[in-house]
Amino acid sequence: MPSKDKPYKVYRGGRVKGPVKPQPPERAATRDGDGYAGTHERPKRGGPRRWRRIGLLLLLGLIVLALVWALLGYLAIRRGVSEANDRLPDRARSALTAPDGSILTNPTNTLVLGADVGGRKDRKGPGRSDSMMLVRTDPDLHRISYVAIPRDLYVPIPGHGEDKINAAFSLGGPALAIDTVEALTGLGVNHVVIVDFESFREVVDAVGGITVNNPEPILSKSKFDCPLKTEAQCERWKGWSFRRGEIHLDGRRALAYARIRENVLNAANNDLTRAERQQRVVQGVADKVVGISGFLRMPLIGDDVVKPLATDLSTGELLQLGWVRWRASDDKTLRCRLGGDPTTVGGAFALRSSEDNRRVMESIVDPDAAPQPPPRGQPLAPGCYTGRAGE
Repeated sequence: MPSKDKPYKVYRGGRVKGPVKPQPPERAATRDGDGYAGTHERPKRGGPRRWRRIGLLLLLGLIVLALVWALLGYLAIRRGVSEANDRLPDRARSALTAPDGSILTNPTNTLVLGADVGGRKDRKGPGRSDSMMLVRTDPDLHRISYVAIPRDLYVPIPGHGEDKINAAFSLGGPALAIDTVEALTGLGVNHVVIVDFESFREVVDAVGGITVNNPEPILSKSKFDCPLKTEAQCERWKGWSFRRGEIHLDGRRALAYARIRENVLNAANNDLTRAERQQRVVQGVADKVVGISGFLRMPLIGDDVVKPLATDLSTGELLQLGWVRWRASDDKTLRCRLGGDPTTVGGAFALRSSEDNRRVMESIVDPDAAPQPPPRGQPLAPGCYTGRAGE
């Protein structure tokens, strides 16, 4: 009988009935370690697992880079802080009240003194402080309080009788200024920062300028520090002017903005409104230093940021202040000012300290106290505002 193809396969165990199913292509044979040649699919190249590994490596690389960059920034700041610590007189360091604990866990009071201590070869002695501000940080409340102290405030100066408070700096340097502020406010000053205004604008330029919210248009009555090139141009110059709203300031304009006392466009401006502008500038610099742009620039500008400072604060304490500032709520920020009644002493304008100054100091210490703004129509009266400067 002639052989012919059968529509089935024949095995030793018998035949399989039904039509023959097509067989899949043979898989690549691989040999296991035991010698068995099995069939395994070849693994596909790439795929989700491979991209996950690449993403993880990139993430680890970014973390390492951020840590290295942060270390470089810390070293840059430490160099500048070491020099700033050397610039502070020992008497000022001794006058400070020891803090109760870490800045991260306890309320801390820092006195900021602004003075033209650089670039004036004709000046003998420290001169008078141009501005005074007490900054209180409260990490438990996530709140920072700025208290502006008018330089014309007429107060007792320990060992020297009554005088304008800014005279304390010239009579006994930062140590006497610390003692005078403690006697006035009833708060211990834990740290001090002396800012040389002549170098301060370099800090603003180093952080890339600052942005402040200016509540009213300003035209300076005094034509100080003319930015123009020739004397003829300066004679035609109207003076420093700033529009209302959000404005960006470089170092020179920020310093001018903080120094203006008399506004041609608003005769009610005075030393207290100038202090409010200084608070905006300080807050603008702090925002830049503790922000993303400050972190990215820190290895390059760390020593420049503290160049105009003389302070007792260590590098670690400055970083703690930065952390507390970063965590603080803008809605809870207190912007306060001390004030008084206008008078004349020896033919010069002065402010007799008001009893309401005590109420201002209580409002920044007591979390249950309701801060009260200055009464309307009294531009020299003390009081507090809540929220970001300029809002």
